[in-house]
Amino acid sequence: MAIAAMRAKLTESDIQRLAKDNDDDDRAIAAHKICRVIDRAPLSRVERQSAIEIMQVMAGDAAELVRRALAVTLQNSPHLPREIAVKLASDLDSIAMPILSSSPALTDDDLIDVVRSGVAVRQMAVAGRKKVSSKVVQVIASEGREPAVAVAAANNGAVFSEDSFSITLERFGKNAKITDGLIARDSLPVHVAEKLVSLVSDEALKRLAKRHELPPQLAVELAEGARERATIDLVDQAGRAADMQRFVQQLHLNGRLTPSLIVRGLCLGHVRFVEWSLAELAGVPHARAWLLVHDAGTLGLRAIFERAGLPSRLYPVFRAGIDMVHEMDFDDGHLDRERFARRLIERVLTRFQGLPKEELDYLLARLDNLSDSTKNMLANAA
Repeated sequence: MAIAAMRAKLTESDIQRLAKDNDDDDRAIAAHKICRVIDRAPLSRVERQSAIEIMQVMAGDAAELVRRALAVTLQNSPHLPREIAVKLASDLDSIAMPILSSSPALTDDDLIDVVRSGVAVRQMAVAGRKKVSSKVVQVIASEGREPAVAVAAANNGAVFSEDSFSITLERFGKNAKITDGLIARDSLPVHVAEKLVSLVSDEALKRLAKRHELPPQLAVELAEGARERATIDLVDQAGRAADMQRFVQQLHLNGRLTPSLIVRGLCLGHVRFVEWSLAELAGVPHARAWLLVHDAGTLGLRAIFERAGLPSRLYPVFRAGIDMVHEMDFDDGHLDRERFARRLIERVLTRFQGLPKEELDYLLARLDNLSDSTKNMLANAA
């Protein structure tokens, strides 16, 4: 039997069941099968128009099960017409939620109308969509109820503008669920991270500092405990700094660009931080420092190391680190950095005896953290 004939027979048979069967369950099954054909089969223009008429009938069916079958089966479909999607989105929650959560047929204006309806569970469905435009997010931030704002805050697919971040913090800056959601985002503007510092608990501050870049001066103050809050690891902040030159300069101005900090950064794979630090201390442009570190033979690294005024006892550690960068074809990616850090720390701990106890304790602790991270990564992969 030809594909077109099979499609026609299936559609005709199930349409009859949908129209005449008195059992809601059977009619819902028929609706599901029809919707699958509508979504997956190649339909001509005439067939597509017929499909729209069938969907309109289903959307107006008295049985909740039939309307739900339509909503669930076509919730992700580009073939669901907007007017039908809007109708379903205003139906009972069991029918509306699949459409609100994922239907591409709904426009930003449709979603904004839902947010402005004030129904928290529907606002949450909109806020949790895979992609939420900045236009919709701004309305959620401004007018949404707390649960919806919390969902949007934790949703990396929700695009926050500067205004949306500001409004969210103004309305809910003391709400731990929302600030925790912001902290958990993949990225935060530096100024938002700075505002969060004064709003969150010490435990949340640790997560914030561990996950996001902080303004350089603020990072130094927190590392020094100047605000009587949980201290942070400046090496971790170095790994997140977008403007490495400014970060390094700020450390230098505050007397925090120490040999200890630089060697810790090297051992944890923050090679860009090491390059900029040597450039800053040696008073040479970064491009020249890079050449001396990576592309000037064995004498280049020693030359800039000595010009930077670093202790000679640390040179073997730097030499081993840079050699390993070249051996591994190190790309500074997260997983590559974990692998690099583990190998270099192990090499330093076994081969070099000149490190102070404080540095050894720090590197041992970080080696434990790296091991735990690797274990978690392998467990997640399994």
